[in-house]
Amino acid sequence: MEKLVLDEVILLLDAENDRALKRYINELNISEVEELIDELPQHAVKFIETLSIKRAVNVFRILDFPTQEKIIAKLQSNKLTEIIRQLPPDDRTALFSELKGEAVKKLLILLPDADRKEALVLLGYEEESVGRLMTPDFIAVKTDWTVERALNHIRRYGKNSETIDVVYVVDKDGVLLDDIRIREILLSDPEAKIGDLTDSRLIALHVNDPQEEAINVFKMNNRVALPVVDDQNVLLGIVTVDDILWIAHEEYTEDMQKVGGTEALDQPYLDMPLLKLVKKRVGWLVILFFGEMFTATAMSHFEGEIEKAVVLALFVPLIISSGGNSGSQASTLIIQALALGEIKLTDWWRVMRREIISGLLLGLTLGLIGFLRIAVWTSFTPMYGPHWVLIGCTVGVALVGVVLWGSLAGSMLPIVLKKLGADPASSSAPFVATLVDVTGLIIYFTVAMMFLRDVLL
Repeated sequence: MEKLVLDEVILLLDAENDRALKRYINELNISEVEELIDELPQHAVKFIETLSIKRAVNVFRILDFPTQEKIIAKLQSNKLTEIIRQLPPDDRTALFSELKGEAVKKLLILLPDADRKEALVLLGYEEESVGRLMTPDFIAVKTDWTVERALNHIRRYGKNSETIDVVYVVDKDGVLLDDIRIREILLSDPEAKIGDLTDSRLIALHVNDPQEEAINVFKMNNRVALPVVDDQNVLLGIVTVDDILWIAHEEYTEDMQKVGGTEALDQPYLDMPLLKLVKKRVGWLVILFFGEMFTATAMSHFEGEIEKAVVLALFVPLIISSGGNSGSQASTLIIQALALGEIKLTDWWRVMRREIISGLLLGLTLGLIGFLRIAVWTSFTPMYGPHWVLIGCTVGVALVGVVLWGSLAGSMLPIVLKKLGADPASSSAPFVATLVDVTGLIIYFTVAMMFLRDVLL
C-alpha cells in the first residue's frame, strides 16, 4: 500500500488520536483498510472497532480466515455481535465452516432465531458443495405480476438482497421458472406482465453440485449470479460471482501446491506452524524417496553393463532428467486443461495421440542434440573411444524413448486419476519425474544392449 497512508496511520496510532484515526480510515477504500491490517496486524482489532459497522463488515468479510479468527478472539462482544449479524449469509457460512465446534456455538447464539436456523441449514450442506456458497437473500417475482408491481417489490426488499442485477421468476410453490435481468424490467412497460419478459433460457446450479463445477458454469455463461435449486427445482438461493472468484482462487492455489509435490496448505505460508508445514511436505517426500530407491535397484540390475562400459554411466543424469522434464511438462499441461474444462475424460485418445506425436518430435530434437554433442566432443577427446557412433546412437535413441514415455506417462496419469475419482493435481510433477526416472533407466540400458551387444557389452 502507499507509504503515505501507512505513515499517517502510524502517526495517529502513536498519538492515540482515535477520533482522527476513525475519520481517516473511514475515508479509505475497503481494500486499503485490508492492506493496513496486513501491514499492522497488531492493530487489526482496533481498526475494526474504529470503523463504522457497515465498513467493518465489508472489511472483515475479505480478510483471510486466520486474521478473522484472531479478531474474533479479541473483539468487544457488542461489535462482534453486530458484525456476525450483518455478515451476508454466504460469508457467515464460510466463517463458521472454518471455526471449531465450540467457537461456532458461541457465534450462533449471537444470531436472531431466523438467522440461526438459516445458518444451520447452510452448514448442513456438504463442505465442497454449491450449497455452502449460496445466500438465501435474493429477489423473486411471479409470472402474473406486472412490471410496476415487481419494481415496487424490488424497492421494498432489494436492499436486503445480495444483488438485484438479476430477478428470479417463481411459481406459487417456489419452483424456479426463469430469471430476468433488471435492465429488461426497467425498460419494459409498467403494465406488462413478468411472464411476457421470460425467455425460458434458464441456467441454474444444483445445491449439491461441486463448487468446481460452478466455476465452469459461471465462466461459460458470463453471469454475475446464478440461482441454486434442489431436486424439485425449488429456488433455495443464489451464488454470486465474487464468491466464485474466491473459490477459483483457492482451487488454483491448492492445485499449484499439489502440483509442486505437497499437500494443500489450509493457511497462508507464514501463518502455518512450522511442524504442521513439515507434516504437509514430508508425506510426498517420503513417497518420492521410496520411489527413487527403485532407481538404485534398476542401476544395480545393470551393474555388469556399467562395469563393461563405464561411459554409459556418464549419460544417466542426462537421460532420466530429460524424461522427468518431459513428463512434468505434460502433467502440468493436462492438469490445467482438466481444471479449466478444456479436455474431458472422453478425450483421452486425442490427448494420447497428440502426446505420442509431440513426444516423438521432442525426443528426436533432444536425441539429435545428444548425438551431436558426442560427435563434437569426439573431435577434441578420445573419451568415447572408437565406437562413439554406437554410443551416440544409444544416447539419441534412448532419449527418444524416454521423452516419449515421459510425455505419455505425464499426460495419462492425471486422466486416470480423474477417472478413479481422485484429484488430478495429485499426479504432481515430482511424482511423474520419479516414475519416469526409474523406467527411463530401464529404457536406456535396454537400448544400450541393442546397440552395444558384442561391442562393449
